[in-house]
Amino acid sequence: MTIYDIAQEAGVSASTVSRVINKKKGVNKNNRILVETLLKKYNFEPNASARGLVQQSTKIIGIVMSDIRTAHHAEGAYFMEQELKNYGYNCIIINSGFSDATREESIRTLFSRRVEAIVLVGSTFQSETMKKAILEYLGDLPVIIENGYIDLPNVYGVLTDEEHGIADCVRLLYAKGKRHMAFINRGDTPSNNLKILGFQNALKGFPDCEDPPVLRLNTDEDEWDESYAATRRLMEEHPATDSIIYATDFLAIAGIQALKDAGYAIPGQVAVVGVDNSVYARISSPRLTSLDNKLEQLSITCSDILVKVLRGEKVPNKMMIFSNIAERETT
Repeated sequence: MTIYDIAQEAGVSASTVSRVINKKKGVNKNNRILVETLLKKYNFEPNASARGLVQQSTKIIGIVMSDIRTAHHAEGAYFMEQELKNYGYNCIIINSGFSDATREESIRTLFSRRVEAIVLVGSTFQSETMKKAILEYLGDLPVIIENGYIDLPNVYGVLTDEEHGIADCVRLLYAKGKRHMAFINRGDTPSNNLKILGFQNALKGFPDCEDPPVLRLNTDEDEWDESYAATRRLMEEHPATDSIIYATDFLAIAGIQALKDAGYAIPGQVAVVGVDNSVYARISSPRLTSLDNKLEQLSITCSDILVKVLRGEKVPNKMMIFSNIAERETT
């Protein structure tokens, strides 16, 4: 018999059972009586792993990523792990996958490991499914979302203003004389959708840049191949295109290769901009202009806010970090 079994029979969340066991406030009177009755009925004796997080400081933080192979997210997790280590915390990193079931299971696993807080890496966790999972399993356990936010009292979001950053990229390209811009995107995430919004809204201010194409890649295919093929297709269908913004640097360098193979001069005929200001931007040829979404600052800020919350300090539930353009040879 586990707290999950008790919770299921009582019709409450596992975190509610945990609060009853640890005699914490904030539990409905009837629910408390029901849970206590079941605990007594089954002679439930919570072991160290099942007891409340307040009574036992584990100094463990859970970090969840959808796909650990995503270099940008893995690097962010590295910065967070290093910063949290400075505060005396250890981290458990989980690769959750993208399905609702596996993400929920990741949350349950971390709760059972007695983590003191959880970090969700990436805007893809900004969903109703995750909101329900947090309510069901985590209760008042602090949750930090890197570049995302869910409106719950125990959730804190640190976001990068990529929407306005992409708008600045559009203005940069316009100042360079580019009038036929395009955007190549991958993944229907809140972050990528804001990038597209910034792109489209900025272009509304330039009447001579109407109806810019936006290509959305198939997320089930290889990123490099998809971006390469999409770039070639874009130039065939919209030959006047003189500049392309890509949702990530990795997509952009695949696009650069496609443009070079097709004989286009960069940036003379087609300028290219990526997002992330990653190592890919610095090693590409020509070197890639990229929107710097401040990954290191973002990750360290997530860690610092998390520690302040655990110490009982008052912090805002939502914080914004501003991006800037790292201009290089592709523009």
